[in-house]
Amino acid sequence: MKIATRMLPAAFLLSCLGSVAPSALAQTEHLIIDNGHTNYSSELSREHKEQWDDTRSLRKKINTRNEKDFNRLDRAVDSKQACQQSLNLNAYWEPTTLRCLDRQTGRPVQP
Repeated sequence: MKIATRMLPAAFLLSCLGSVAPSALAQTEHLIIDNGHTNYSSELSREHKEQWDDTRSLRKKINTRNEKDFNRLDRAVDSKQACQQSLNLNAYWEPTTLRCLDRQTGRPVQP
């Protein structure tokens, strides 16, 4: 019993030191600033530029597709108006294909 009571303060002291020790370790980082630019920010800007350059062709394809779709719909509006104002009684506007068709044959007609 005497040994246990003598060991108790030592064990308590070791447990206290063990809980303090991890917080005593510090993680250090060095930050070098050269004219307001850090190596980290330079690396980030380089990566951003690489990604921007890599996606250039994709952006161009998307813009071309959007322009084609717009032109197709723009022509369809003009064609629809011409078809509806046509003197040809068999001409009708097909909204799914965006074409002016003949009622009897189903073939495209020029209004």
